[in-house]
Amino acid sequence: MRCCIPTLLLVTTVLLSAVHGVFLPLERSIPPTGHRVEVAALKARDRARHARMLRGVAGGVVDFSVQGTSDPNSVGLYYTKVKMGTPPKEFNVQIDTGSDILWVNCNTCSNCPQSSQLGIELNFFDTVGSSTAALIPCSDPICTSRVQGAAAECSPRVNQCSYTFQYGDGSGTSGYYVSDAMYFSLIMGQPPAVNSSATIVFGCSISQSGDLTKTDKAVDGIFGFGPGPLSVVSQLSSRGITPKVFSHCLKGDGDGGGVLVLGEILEPSIVYSPLVPSQPHYNLNLQSIAVNGQLLPINPAVFSISNNRGGTIVDCGTTLAYLIQEAYDPLVTAINTAVSQSARQTNSKGNQCYLVSTSIGDIFPSVSLNFEGGASMVLKPEQYLMHNGYLDGAEMWCIGFQKFQEGASILGDLVLKDKIVVYDIAQQRIGWANYDCSLSVNVSVTTSKDEYINAGQLHVSSSEIHILSKLLPVSFVALSMYIMLV
Repeated sequence: MRCCIPTLLLVTTVLLSAVHGVFLPLERSIPPTGHRVEVAALKARDRARHARMLRGVAGGVVDFSVQGTSDPNSVGLYYTKVKMGTPPKEFNVQIDTGSDILWVNCNTCSNCPQSSQLGIELNFFDTVGSSTAALIPCSDPICTSRVQGAAAECSPRVNQCSYTFQYGDGSGTSGYYVSDAMYFSLIMGQPPAVNSSATIVFGCSISQSGDLTKTDKAVDGIFGFGPGPLSVVSQLSSRGITPKVFSHCLKGDGDGGGVLVLGEILEPSIVYSPLVPSQPHYNLNLQSIAVNGQLLPINPAVFSISNNRGGTIVDCGTTLAYLIQEAYDPLVTAINTAVSQSARQTNSKGNQCYLVSTSIGDIFPSVSLNFEGGASMVLKPEQYLMHNGYLDGAEMWCIGFQKFQEGASILGDLVLKDKIVVYDIAQQRIGWANYDCSLSVNVSVTTSKDEYINAGQLHVSSSEIHILSKLLPVSFVALSMYIMLV
């Protein structure tokens, strides 16, 4: 998920609790202007990510604008800035829903990258230089807790809890656990903003291998948004600081944009499907696929978690979308049949493509992914096709779904854009609804759905903010991270 030289913009977010809000920026790196990324490169990037993800061992209301693009041909990686330690130091960390732990490079790291081609300055955490840092001792329950992708161990000689992450793509990191302050910016009813912090446990990396050592993709660490007990989401929610839910809405038109919220986005049309129990990732039970309302001849057993299959994972860190072969082939056949009279089929570097001279919305069918609980995810043509330039005076559109021989089907950014997606860890479900992600969104800030704030394209004066903060009886916090998608 790390990519070329970025053009970065900072967008502000909201974390609201009683009469104050906390915000955290989220950014994305992009290739140089005019540079197109081949589908093969996107697939290679996703394969590396999936290897890490699937086979790892064990009251303030803020006005903002978001710019960018969700075009897979100019994709970058998501990362956010976090401040930790005393005095606080800023780190650029990659967002990853496929792992749990937040870890950053330690100043004692032996082979961590010293520079980055992403155009960012790399920083290193200093446990001695932070007056609030504390090493996690061997007696701490963390040393015996199970963390996906990690093996915890203890060194009695120095009485500190260490970890090793070994990823399936050959990369890895090792280090030790640290407890220290993470800082947020708060708006106390009205400007100016002040700082607040929460103590969290995270990893300090002292050794890396594989792709993690390369400078072209280097960031300061990885921010795991998984459901495990050591993720920052779980740590903060266990103390009542935030709800145990996060949401995103990725804008899919030309100038892109979106929002990522540590909290619940509310929308009446959201439908929910239960998470598959006892899975380390956000896994749903896909039951069938329909094209223009007609069910495809697919045995539902191909989506089950058994016999080298991994169900269906929802992952906003994956660029494309992936289907098990027994589902992919009937889907492509049905699409080919639906457009046989209005689009010319062609092949581009192994991808099924079409040459069209009119709007794809006029000729391509809708695709419905039907999940347990009666929840359907309806895909418009733009959510399963990718624009791939021009040929013979016609636009070329290629199917964005890629074929898997075995393993999990994975729903990435291609199909998740133009939707609100809610990862409700507390109630073990994922919800979604089609939505114009350039609009503002309603964010729940309590355990009840009756009370919420409106976050997004707003213009609220400081006096209105002060009044609003007094009117909202808030018991929980919603942390919003507004995405820069370029």
